[in-house]
Amino acid sequence: MKALRNRLCFPSLIFAMAMPNLSMPGFFHRCVRFAIGATLVVSLAVCHHEEPWKLTDVRGHLPDLDFELISDTGKQMSQANLAGDVTLVYFGYTHCPDVCPETLAKLAQVTHQLGGAAQHVKILFVSVDPARDTPAVMHAYVDAFDAQHDVGLTGSDSAIKALAQRYRVAYQADKPRANGGYEVTHSSAIYIFDAKGHARLIGADDDPADAFVHDLRQLADET
Repeated sequence: MKALRNRLCFPSLIFAMAMPNLSMPGFFHRCVRFAIGATLVVSLAVCHHEEPWKLTDVRGHLPDLDFELISDTGKQMSQANLAGDVTLVYFGYTHCPDVCPETLAKLAQVTHQLGGAAQHVKILFVSVDPARDTPAVMHAYVDAFDAQHDVGLTGSDSAIKALAQRYRVAYQADKPRANGGYEVTHSSAIYIFDAKGHARLIGADDDPADAFVHDLRQLADET
């Protein structure tokens, strides 16, 4: 088995949930890029992998995809609707001024580069701001990036919170401004599940598009 170049094995990463002190002015830049949903403490373990993944291999260390939310078309949707698809899950919101549109734009570039291999790839954009992100709002938003592969998901506060906790995603709404507007501090990890719904990889919003293309192509080949 080949050693994974420039990557550390996931078992050597310890999640420490660290919500920021949002009362500190200027400490966070709007949509804060939490490091893969949490602060990661890395050991010096030497790890080997069967495949030279370019993103972080989490196989066997995160739960399978499991949710029930409302899609941007207004219909109930669950993981059962994605059987046979390689699925990317990203938590964000439509009023996000920077990292969310940047990430969705990059993922649209990824699916374009995948060509025919993207036929069974879906990108789930899960809102952490359901009060404003109605299905209609989500539909207009995701269609602007990749109408073929993107699916906007929203729902009740409790349903979104449960899904976020399942994958150790942190988010918190800032104090509303005088005009009623507000921003939401949130994690920016991209979770990747194989065609059977098993958690396989985690990407960061600043990982290059080529890394996603490489790994998604390998997952697509498995199916």
